[in-house]
Amino acid sequence: MEVIIRQATLNDVKDILHIYAESLDNGKVLSVEKAQRIFLKQQQYPDYKVFVAEYEQQLIGTFAILIMENMAHQGTPSAVVEDVGVLPAVQGKGIGKLMMEYALNYAKEKGCYKMSLSSNLKREKAHQFYESLGFQKHGFSFLMNLA
Repeated sequence: MEVIIRQATLNDVKDILHIYAESLDNGKVLSVEKAQRIFLKQQQYPDYKVFVAEYEQQLIGTFAILIMENMAHQGTPSAVVEDVGVLPAVQGKGIGKLMMEYALNYAKEKGCYKMSLSSNLKREKAHQFYESLGFQKHGFSFLMNLA
């Protein structure tokens, strides 16, 4: 299976929303127009990138990564991965692993001392997946809903 990981473009937004609908958001996603406006705004952030996994010219997975500059840790940056999704039809075929390996390499190239992500407590299969890649549970994640 020849999967290509590449940076997303504005033209990919509709397919990214489809991946979110199928794998993350229970079918409830933004309109394409609103998502495209957000995508363009994200491109203005210093180092926030959305990537896609493509197989035979079809998008099958996506993730976003933010590289944060830090004053702590002697100025060493860190990476945060968000919005990881793979179409259910191809889950278990190594797509998520390829995407996370790509993200880890990207973070290393940027000189990051760590890469973190969070996953809902209910997503036990996702936890097993991340642990199988070498991610470790570390501390607690705290959340306060604002809406």
